[in-house]
Formats: sequence, C-alpha cells, structure tokens
Amino acid sequence: MRTRLTLAALLGWSLLAVWAADAPARSAQAAPAVTALELDGAVDPFVAGYLEDGIAAADDRGDDAVLLRIDTPGGLDSAMRTIVKAILAARTPVLCWTGPSGARAASAGMFVMLACPVNAMAPGTNIGAAHPVGVSGAIQEEKVTNDAAAFARSLAERTGRNADWAEQAVRESVSLSAEDAVDQNVADLLASSATELLQKADGRKVTTAAGPVTVNTAGAVVEERDPGAAVALLHGLIDPNLAFVFFYLGLILILVEVLHPGISIPGIVGGLLLVVSVVAFGILPVRLAGVALLLASVVLFVVELQHPGVGLPLAGGLACLILGGLLLFDPELPGQGARVSPWLLAVVAAMLAGFFLLVVRAVVTARRLPVPAAGMDALVGEVGVALGPLEPRGEVRVAHERWSAEAARGTIPAGTAVRVVGRRGLKLIVEPGPSLPRQPKGP
Repeated sequence: MRTRLTLAALLGWSLLAVWAADAPARSAQAAPAVTALELDGAVDPFVAGYLEDGIAAADDRGDDAVLLRIDTPGGLDSAMRTIVKAILAARTPVLCWTGPSGARAASAGMFVMLACPVNAMAPGTNIGAAHPVGVSGAIQEEKVTNDAAAFARSLAERTGRNADWAEQAVRESVSLSAEDAVDQNVADLLASSATELLQKADGRKVTTAAGPVTVNTAGAVVEERDPGAAVALLHGLIDPNLAFVFFYLGLILILVEVLHPGISIPGIVGGLLLVVSVVAFGILPVRLAGVALLLASVVLFVVELQHPGVGLPLAGGLACLILGGLLLFDPELPGQGARVSPWLLAVVAAMLAGFFLLVVRAVVTARRLPVPAAGMDALVGEVGVALGPLEPRGEVRVAHERWSAEAARGTIPAGTAVRVVGRRGLKLIVEPGPSLPRQPKGP
C-alpha cells in the first residue's frame, strides 16, 4: 500500500512538472498575433501596394488583427481606393490608429480611417479636409466631388459612423480634432498609443469580409512588417523639394541633350528625373503657374548662354526660377502644406548665378583675348621629341609643351627627335629630325 502511494505521488508530481513546463509555451501559443503596418506620408501607389500585400499576408497567416498606424496629408485617389479595397476584403479586422500626437488623417487618410472596422486617434491629431484636388492645386469639378462625397458616405454608413460629417469633409474640407471626432462618431476611440488601442479594442464586435467577428487583441504579440528598401526609397521620393529638384534638373539635362545631340546620357538621366517628378506632381498639389515659370526660367537661361554679358535674360531667369519655386505647390490647401524650401531655392539660384557670372563670363573673356599673330605657325621648324610612337598619330614635346602630332610619312618610334614641318588644325605635322643637342654635364 505504501509503495502504491509513493508511486502515485511521484506520478502526480511528474504530471504537475510537465504541465508547469508546458504552461509558457501554451500561453505563448494562445497570445493573439497582430501585424503592424504604417501609412506615413503621401498616399501613393508604392505604399498602397505595401499595405495591400501586408493585409493579404495577415489574412493568409490567420492573424487576429492588423494594426495600421496613419499619419498622412493625403495623396492619389487611385492609391487610396486600393488600400480601402484591401481593408474591406480582409477577413482579419484592421485597426486604424492616427498617431502619435501631431499626426493627421487628412484627405485620402480620412477615407482609410472610415473604412477600418475599428479606428482610433491619439490626442492632438486631426481628421478630415478631404476635398478632391486637381493638378493645378484647385478644387476639382463637381462630378469628381460628388463621386468622392458619395464614397465617403458609403464607407461611413458601412461602419456605422457619421455619414453626414463624412460628406461634409469632402464638400467643405472641414476637419475635426481627435476628441471631437470621437464625440461626433467619426472615430471610435481615443488612444494615446498603439498598445492602448489593442487593449481597448479587445472584445469589440465588428464585421469583416468573413462576417461578424470579435476582436481579440489583449496581450497580443505585435509583428511589424517593413515596406522594404525599394518601396521606402520610391515612397520617399514623393517630396516637394525632391520633386522640384528632379523637375528642374531634368529640364536642364534634356536641354543639354538638345544643344549637344549624341551624348545620350544627359537625355536619359533627364528623362528619368522628369518621369519621377511628374509622378510626384500627380500626388502633390502642384500649380501650373509655377511649372510655367520654371520653364520660362530655363528659356531665359538659354538666351543668356547664346548672348552672354547682356545680363537681362539672367536676371529674368533667376526671378522666374524663384517665383516658380514659390508658386509650384499650394501650401494653403487643406491637409497638404506642401512647398519648396526657400533655402533650397536660394541655393539653386545662387549656384546658377555663380555659373553665369563666373564660369560663362570667364569663357567669354578668354574667347576675346587677342590671338598671337604667328600662333602655332611659329612652331614650324622647331625641334622636339616623340613622347610615344607616332603610328602615324601620337604626342610630341615641342617648345616645352605637349602637342598632338602626326607623322608626315611612315612611323616614328618613341624617343625619336622630330622637326615640325607644318600643322593641320591643332595638330602638328612632324618628321624625323636632327638629334637634340645633349645638355652639358655638371662638373
């Protein structure tokens, strides 16, 4: 009997030890899995593809939720709709959080927030200003506005939010602070951090493409998904300052190719830079007046190159450059705030002014220097030495200078004394000549 009790006790202790050892593993397996994505900066096709792939991957893995942090001034309507479609098609609930403090979900970002089953905002953030904007920086035509307003209303009605305000945000570019957004049923929650959002969202019942689901995010293990180096690079190019530099540099390189055809490299590089800048212009609130002024500045600089020293085309070109840069984007447009840095404009203008005032004028001055009457003809009859073999072309040293040369007949070995018998353009015509006199040796 005593032996049986001892064996039973040992067996119980063994089972208890196994259960205790396995508890952390079972706990880790039970922890919800959340994929974290970021919408930071302009809404463009590159970031839209990254978010679409990230949401699809979370669906394939069976994650419990996707956490999407938002801080955007807006962007392309087509890219925004790609993101919205991915959210609406997801079986996994997507939790959107505009944060941290100082972030915004403006324009296209507002549509993304309305599409999310759960959305939250950090204190000190804002949402709205979703009126469509055209290439000229002006408000789009009524048909486009009506379409955007209807889309915003449908998203708000789908997720049970304030559809009237969503339409007003499109038609009148109104915005709300985080606190007002929660009060007016535009945002669901206030959350100072993503962790707080995961805690508050736990247990909420939402509807996804899989039907009604209960959000399970308490104590979740969050895995961040990076966009990758290529997407990050392309997304980073959508910047007002870079768009300005690429556009202007592209124009100059294309002009170099036109003035000096056959080089190819400036034309290719200039074309690529113009393509990148045009893509950025399609996302940023560009104004055609600024583009026209930049084109005019390039034309005036060409006039200055053709007629250097006049000064008026140079002054006009610099004025058009500065005004064009200042007017290129509309900084007052709600939700955008894009502009070219005045410091960047000052540096570019100073570099161009220095080029024309120093380099171009120095070249013009050199051209106006009197040419010696004799010129290269004075070298005829001079004796020199072949620096390399002339077969028949090569180089010689004559009158203490290196010259391109050509043998009058046959070939001339390196080190052979030569005599100048004529010239052809800037090339000396030489033939074997008398040996050079030896220099006397010192004592």
